[in-house]
Amino acid sequence: MGALHAGHLHLMKLAASENDVAMGSIFVNPLQFGANEDLSKYPRQELEDIEKADGVGVQAMFCPSVEEMVGENATNVSVRGVADMFEGEKRPGHFDGVATIVAQLFGIVQPDRAYFGLKDLQQCAVVRQMVRDLCMPVELRFIETIREESGLALSSRNEYFTPEERYRAAYLSKILRETSHEIVSSPSEINRVISEATQKLASANFDVEYLEMVDPDKMVPVRDLENDRRLIVAARFCGVRLIDNLLINS
Repeated sequence: MGALHAGHLHLMKLAASENDVAMGSIFVNPLQFGANEDLSKYPRQELEDIEKADGVGVQAMFCPSVEEMVGENATNVSVRGVADMFEGEKRPGHFDGVATIVAQLFGIVQPDRAYFGLKDLQQCAVVRQMVRDLCMPVELRFIETIREESGLALSSRNEYFTPEERYRAAYLSKILRETSHEIVSSPSEINRVISEATQKLASANFDVEYLEMVDPDKMVPVRDLENDRRLIVAARFCGVRLIDNLLINS
C-alpha cells in the first residue's frame, strides 16, 4: 500500500533478482479498512516510492486509482476458515478486501511469482488459500519479517510514533522472543507462558488484542510443538496498532 520501507524493498530486490522482470504495485485499498481505521491518514508518497522501487531493480510500478480498481465492481472474494479468527474477528471484512484486490492484481498482471512479507502472517495464509482454491497459476514466495535494529517489525505505521515511543514499542518483539524460548523449555505449560506474556505487555502499556500460538497454515490456536508453529500478536501502543509474529524457537 505504499510508504515503502526496507522490508518492502527487500521483497522487491528479491523479485528483481529471481525473475526476468519485476513489477510492483501501490494501491491504498479502501476495501480493507474498517469504519474507524486510518484510511484518510495512511501515509502516501507515490513518487518517492516509485524512485525507491526503481533503485532496487523494479522495472515497472502499477499505481491504479480507486475508481480503476473498485469502481462499480459487484464481485467480492471471501476466503473462509483461515480468515475467521484473529485479524478476521477484530477487523470484519478486512480479508475480503485484501483477497478481492489481490485477486484483481493477479488477474491484471498475471505474474509468475508474487512476494509477500510474513509480518502479515494471516494475510499470507488467506492469499495461499485463495490461490489454492481458485487454481491461480502463481507461485507464492513468503519472506521473513525485516526488523529495525531494536527488533521492532518494519511497518509504514511506525512513522506515527515519536522516537521515544518507537524505541519502547520494540518491547513487543522482545516479549515474542522470550515467550518462544519459554514455550520450548516448558511445552506442557504453554497456557501459563502465554498468559504471563500478555500480562507483561499490559504492564508496559500495550493494549493486547490477542497473543497466541498458531498453525500458520490453518490460522488456529495449537498447543503442540510440531514444525513451523508461530506466535502471533496484535496490540495497540501509544495509539498505533501493531501486529507481529515469530517462528517458535527461531
